[in-house]
Amino acid sequence: MFRFTLAAAAILMVTMGARQTLGLFVSPLNTSTGLGITTISFALAVAQLMWGVVQPVAGAVADRYGSAKVLVAGICVLAAGMALTPFMHSGLGLVVSLGLLSAIGSGAGSFSVLIGATARHLTPQTRGKAAGVINAGGSFGQFVFAPISQALIQALGWMGAMWSIAAISLGALPLVRVLIPKAEPHHAAAAASAAATAQPWAAAREALRDRSYLLLHAGFFTCGFHIAFLVTHLPGEVNLCSLPPAVASTSLALIGLSNIVGSLLAGASTGRFRSKYILALMYGSRAALIAVYLAAPKTSLTFYAFAVGLGLTWLATVPPTAAIVGKLFGVRYLATLFGLTLLSHQIGGFFGAYLGGIAIARTGNYNWMWYADMALATLAAIVNLPIREARVEPAPAPA
Repeated sequence: MFRFTLAAAAILMVTMGARQTLGLFVSPLNTSTGLGITTISFALAVAQLMWGVVQPVAGAVADRYGSAKVLVAGICVLAAGMALTPFMHSGLGLVVSLGLLSAIGSGAGSFSVLIGATARHLTPQTRGKAAGVINAGGSFGQFVFAPISQALIQALGWMGAMWSIAAISLGALPLVRVLIPKAEPHHAAAAASAAATAQPWAAAREALRDRSYLLLHAGFFTCGFHIAFLVTHLPGEVNLCSLPPAVASTSLALIGLSNIVGSLLAGASTGRFRSKYILALMYGSRAALIAVYLAAPKTSLTFYAFAVGLGLTWLATVPPTAAIVGKLFGVRYLATLFGLTLLSHQIGGFFGAYLGGIAIARTGNYNWMWYADMALATLAAIVNLPIREARVEPAPAPA
């Protein structure tokens, strides 16, 4: 079953790698088009939101009809959005190509569908570890794509780099057959039933009445705010500190590299500790790390150390969050229910990306964004503690 997990991780490596390095294009895109940082930030904020909106929809479609068609369509739409971006010369055009097409495509080929597809091949005891491995694949994508994107921008210009990444994205298509080698029979049965149409959304309505599920959403909102702000505006923060652009791409790569470690540790820890405590620790550590960053001198070493610290919890929140959803509601509609949780994450992402653009345009720095990020991270740590979650039972000793 490990090959399913590796295939899902490889797909996520491509879809997340392409998405998480778009911040490197902000400055050259602005220089080329003159659209302004606020307009470009808005397009990327819409992308954050749409990536989340598509998660429960893609998850519900995958739960009914199977994951293969969703993944193939998502990868193709992602590539189309990236390829069309150089032809867009207005804010509306960027919203369509980056904010809608590329975001919808990468969202359809992301966590909710991939974790949902893989979970059906695994036992409850191994799902957390598998989610950690899949998540590490997305982090490895950021580690690989950040320097590649920066090198392509310097060698080919931002347009050539965007077309190159679109072509690279299509390379994920053969991996879908590895992950889903044949049709999922229970989906065909579900599709044959007229009543099955409402089943994922009935499960969603029931879940949204659960207090623990809502608290999980609240914490994940903060995670999205934090990540989108940094992915979009870390290059701008580096520029404010009069450091070369390579510091930004290296920092993004270090975040991805260290998150591989963080994701694997988080996935393994879900089998030993309650996930709500893991999440509270992660969010609390972010608030402390930002405070240290603000007090530190703004050198290349500071950014690199900050990136490594961030990376340990960057998207390592995904395995324990998915584990809690699975514990609360089972895996039959995991793609739908975890997709809704990711929507909350990306609503936070919309505000993180867009408000960052407004902050730099109006004040000339990101100070208020950093303060807001610290406050939200502290609140996220607190709201996870009351979540209803059973104690982790130790694995039975082998006979």
